[in-house]
Amino acid sequence: MTTSLRTALALLAFAGAAHAATVEIHVTGVTAGKGKVNVAVCDKERFLKQCTYSGSAPARDGDNVIRVTGVPAGTWAVLAYQDENENGELDRNFVGIPKENYGFSREARGKFGPPDFGDAAIEVGSETTVAAVKLR
Repeated sequence: MTTSLRTALALLAFAGAAHAATVEIHVTGVTAGKGKVNVAVCDKERFLKQCTYSGSAPARDGDNVIRVTGVPAGTWAVLAYQDENENGELDRNFVGIPKENYGFSREARGKFGPPDFGDAAIEVGSETTVAAVKLR
């Protein structure tokens, strides 16, 4: 590999990293010692589906801070839930209502189901963006 090619690849890697940010998610309303807290940062297309960016931490009392790195600048929504039985999914009852505590950025709530993407949307810049989610 030539020196100029190595330099070009290094500059491309640096440019990509410069446009990615960290979303620092503060989750409250957690029952300490019961499973873990899972968070996802979703674009409009993947909202409430398989989100590209996610993270988790053991459930503890107080403010649970989870950092999700590598998120490109843009409009995103954050969702979080307490996975008490650590099965990797938000458990629901027979009619689809969540049995585990969950919440969205901007305290978004839907009337008869989940909120719209726009209600939970936050702007992520090129550095660290802080989002708060209160579980219910």
